[in-house]
Amino acid sequence: MITFGPVPSRRLGQSLGINNIPPKSCTYSCVYCQLGRTKKLEAQRRPFYKPEDIKHSVLKKIELAEKRGEPIDYLTFVPDGEPTLDINIGTEIDLIRETGVKIAVITNSSLIWDERVRDDLKKADWVSVKIDSMQDDMWHKINRPHRSLELAKILDGIKRFATEFQGRLVTETMLVRDLNDSEEQILQIASFLKQISPDTSCLSIPTRPPAGKWVQPPNEETLIRAYHILKSAIKNVEYLIGYEGNAFAFTGDVKNDLLAITAVHPMREEAVYEFLQKAESDWSAVDLLIKNGLMVKKTFQAKTFYARKLFAHE
Repeated sequence: MITFGPVPSRRLGQSLGINNIPPKSCTYSCVYCQLGRTKKLEAQRRPFYKPEDIKHSVLKKIELAEKRGEPIDYLTFVPDGEPTLDINIGTEIDLIRETGVKIAVITNSSLIWDERVRDDLKKADWVSVKIDSMQDDMWHKINRPHRSLELAKILDGIKRFATEFQGRLVTETMLVRDLNDSEEQILQIASFLKQISPDTSCLSIPTRPPAGKWVQPPNEETLIRAYHILKSAIKNVEYLIGYEGNAFAFTGDVKNDLLAITAVHPMREEAVYEFLQKAESDWSAVDLLIKNGLMVKKTFQAKTFYARKLFAHE
């Protein structure tokens, strides 16, 4: 399913997700990824879906959302892998521009050293780039990149993009306890952010079941310290640590809507209950998806989540 939602986003309001990468082709295999380990680690851009199919799916989902009175603030490329691996992403942005809805891309930045990737990203209205560490060894520990990638080139690409992009530039740093949450690590990130002057920098923590079962968020004291260090370097710093809410849109098909959303956005148990209420359905729909091996139940930080089962051995 190419499109999903609209789903509540802590940064973008109600976001209609565009899943332009099949599960799970990515340039990274981050220890905190909510979709689990990357099954196909790759760094060569290539086509995945036909751009016309992306456009058709987006237009159809917008029509369904409008019929049900569901608002859409952004069309967001936030797939099962790294969105810029899709060599057609620039064309796809051009095709959906006619909707009049703002377009966002959430990228891990790994291919931003490529001028063609930067040119594609410049077509969006809002772009989030990932900066988890300035240290090569820590970058490898956290993001577990494809062997062809180089952190220095990526950081230089982010700098170049920051000077070229006319839209809203946001950075995201995911803090993992005892890895990149030391004062030294945060000071280095703050120094880099000062150079690129993003509109907003977000500090996030794992809030959904991560790929590494040992992964934990930093403690509160560490988070507060990190916030103030970044705040001393740039104006707008935000926590991305709270729950985004339960306002998941129903667009007509309980089973397919649940599977499309949870493929990229595991839902808390209370969010699933609220979604089913909106859809005038009951928990038997979830039980059936689990029984058929299409959905799994997971626990993280004393919360229960439901996610689409992407791979048979999960």
